[in-house]
Amino acid sequence: MNRRRFVGSVAGTAGFAAAAAQNARAEAHQALSSMRITRIRFYEAPSRTMFNQSAHVSLVETNQGIVGVGEGGSADTIRQCAGLLIGENPARIEHLWQLMYRGHFYPPGREKIHALGALDLALWDIRGKALGVPVYHLLGGPVRKHIECYSTGFGGYKTTRDAARACMDAGFRAFRTSTRGSGDQFNPRQSVRDTYKLCVEVRKGVGPDGDWAVDYHTRLDMPDAIRLSTLIEDLEPYFVEDLIRSENPGVYRQLRPQVKVPIAVGEQFGDRWDINELIEERLIDYSRVSLPNAGGITEFMKIAVLCETHYVGLIPHFTGPIATAALVHACNAFPGPVLTEMRGSRKQDLAHLPVSYDFRDGKLWPTDRPGLGVVVDTKPLKLVAEVTEPMEGAPLNRRPDGSITNW
Repeated sequence: MNRRRFVGSVAGTAGFAAAAAQNARAEAHQALSSMRITRIRFYEAPSRTMFNQSAHVSLVETNQGIVGVGEGGSADTIRQCAGLLIGENPARIEHLWQLMYRGHFYPPGREKIHALGALDLALWDIRGKALGVPVYHLLGGPVRKHIECYSTGFGGYKTTRDAARACMDAGFRAFRTSTRGSGDQFNPRQSVRDTYKLCVEVRKGVGPDGDWAVDYHTRLDMPDAIRLSTLIEDLEPYFVEDLIRSENPGVYRQLRPQVKVPIAVGEQFGDRWDINELIEERLIDYSRVSLPNAGGITEFMKIAVLCETHYVGLIPHFTGPIATAALVHACNAFPGPVLTEMRGSRKQDLAHLPVSYDFRDGKLWPTDRPGLGVVVDTKPLKLVAEVTEPMEGAPLNRRPDGSITNW
C-alpha cells in the first residue's frame, strides 16, 4: 500500500471511530432525556447515631435500569424529598434540587438538607453512569492529581508527638488535634493552657516541614478562643477550626480582626445561605461545609464558586464513604486550595460497599469509574423505606418560562 492510500485508510478509520463515538454520545443524551425516576429505596447502613450525619444509603431507580447511589438523611426526611422525584427526569438536577428545597414551602432545615443532598448525589451518579463518565468530568474536569488529606484520630501511639510523626510518614498533608478537657468540669481557661502544651508537642511531631491543625469544637468562649489562637501563632497551624459556637456567624466580624491564624468554619452548616456572608466578607480562610450536608454536589459546587471568588479554600468535614467518594469528584473540579478530612489512618472496610473511594498514601485518588464510582451491595443492609408514588408538595408557581418560584 502506498503512503497516500495508507494515510487515507488511517484517516477513514479515525473518521469512522469518531462518528461512532459521536453517535454513542447522542444516543446516551437521548436516553437520558427520556429517563424517568420510578422508585427510591432507603437502607439503614452502619452509621453515626446523629441522623444529620448519617451514612444511610439511598438508591434512585430509573425506567432504563440505571440506579443512582446516594448517602445521608433519615427515613422520614428521605421520604418527603423522594416523593417529589417520582416520575421526574433525573437529568434535570438543578430543577429537582429546587423542587425538593422549595416543594413543601418552608425552607428546609439542615437535617432535611442532608437528605436532599443524599438524593442529589444519586442524581449525579445517574448522569455520570448514563453518559459513561466520572462525575468530575461533568463538573469541568480534573484540576489535580489527587486530593490531599489530613487525619483526625490518627491513634495507636504512646504519645501525641509519635502519632503526629507517623501521620506525616503515612503521607497525610496534616495532623489534626483538638482542645483538651471535657465533661462536667470543663474549664475553658485551663483547656487553653493544656491545649497550647499539646500543640507544642504536635508541632515537634510533624517537624518543621509538616502541617497540623487544631479543632476548638465550638467549646471555648470568645476570649479563650482568641487567647489560644494568639498563643499558637508561632507554631504555624494550617488552620484552627470552629473557634466559637456556630449559631451566630456574624460574630466573626468581631473575632476575625483579633485572630491571625487561618480560620476554618462550616461543618455545622448546610446550604450556601449558612456560610455566604463568612465567605463574602472574607471572615474565614477555609469552608468546612461537606457532603451531603450542603445539599449535595449541586449546592456544594455553588459554595465552591463563592469560595473561589473570595480566595477561600475548601476543607470539607469527614463524611460517610459514599459522600467521601462524591467529595473526590467535587474537589477534583475546584481549582482553589483543598484539604479533606479523613478519620484514622486507613480506609474502613464495609460489607455493603465492595467499591467506594480510592485511598492510599494518605491521599484520595480520582478514578475513571462512571458516576460516583461506587458499588453498593444491599444484602447486608436493612430496607426501611420505599417510595414509588409521587407526592404533592406546596402548590408552587411557575414563571412564564417554566421555572419554579414559591407558592
